Amino acid sequence: MPFLGQDWRSPGGCWVKSEDGWKREVDDDGEDSRPRRRQGKQQQSGQLQDEIKKNEIIGEDCEVVVKKRKKDHFNNNTKTQYFYQEKWIYVHKGSTRERHGYCTLGEAFNRLDFSSAIQDMRRFNYVVKLLQLIANSQLTSLSGAAQKNYFNILEKIVRKVLEDQQNPRLIKNLLQDLGSALCILVREVGRCVLVGNINIWVYRMETILNWQHQLNNLQITRQMNNGATLSDLPLHMQNSILYRFSDGLDIVSLGQVTSTLHMLSEDRHLWKKLCQYHFAEKQFCRHLILTEKGCVDWKLMYFTLQKYCPKKEQYGDALQFCRHCSILFWKDTGHPCTANNPETCSTPVSPQHFIDLFKF
Repeated sequence: MPFLGQDWRSPGGCWVKSEDGWKREVDDDGEDSRPRRRQGKQQQSGQLQDEIKKNEIIGEDCEVVVKKRKKDHFNNNTKTQYFYQEKWIYVHKGSTRERHGYCTLGEAFNRLDFSSAIQDMRRFNYVVKLLQLIANSQLTSLSGAAQKNYFNILEKIVRKVLEDQQNPRLIKNLLQDLGSALCILVREVGRCVLVGNINIWVYRMETILNWQHQLNNLQITRQMNNGATLSDLPLHMQNSILYRFSDGLDIVSLGQVTSTLHMLSEDRHLWKKLCQYHFAEKQFCRHLILTEKGCVDWKLMYFTLQKYCPKKEQYGDALQFCRHCSILFWKDTGHPCTANNPETCSTPVSPQHFIDLFKF
């Protein structure tokens, strides 16, 4: 057991070893040097602590400056999408030894570079359809960064349509669905989970109304071209062009240009081919529409069937999914595939399938 003297709180003396044995160390005045030595150590430790505090403060200031510079670097230009060097993403729905966590829809939306995809006419309709599906069902599942990228990409699409004057109807439908979804979310804010301040969503609604107003007032200017026009082509070539259309509204719009195109757009065989392309024969029997003469009105059947049945989707280019690597990627960017025949492992992904990949 340790020995405790009368005053156990005493710091004790300082002992040194000599030839005669251990002796208490004293000063020239005959007093114990322990208190002085202790005071000196306390002064040194106090100075050392002050220096450490100063260094910590300087280090914290430097760290704050570095963080602020990084934050300013990413948020200075709010209209740009977050940049990722890799234009593909690994889709994993659970934790493994190699990877922890799971991939979200917002993360995939940020990584796959949709800002560049809208500049490609082959992918424009694909991206617009994907944005429309997200607006209808998955808008609240996006993270704050993904929402920011979503509306930035949407703004780029609206600007592109206003400048190029192409595909305004697709964007009008997208904004209509998005505006309706936001109205429901803002009204039910107490019962619905919204990422971000409610004022941000109100501002976004006002922005959408402004875009709709600009698109409604869009005046398509006719470009003067001294070369051949569509009307100058032979009838069989004009008819062949109409057979290349996959949307009935586009056929109706083209038929309003000239009387010749109107006559070609009313062809029963044209609308029959369009119905057979989009719908199955079983669906024809459920919504069969006949004319007064007893013939099938294929044009009216097409617009009736599209209300009840989904149309066949057709895109010039779509995202690819590698079954071997479980990676989503664009065909031109590729991905580091480890399969022997990478081309046989990839399949095109529709916009609805893209969203279904991230439903857990």
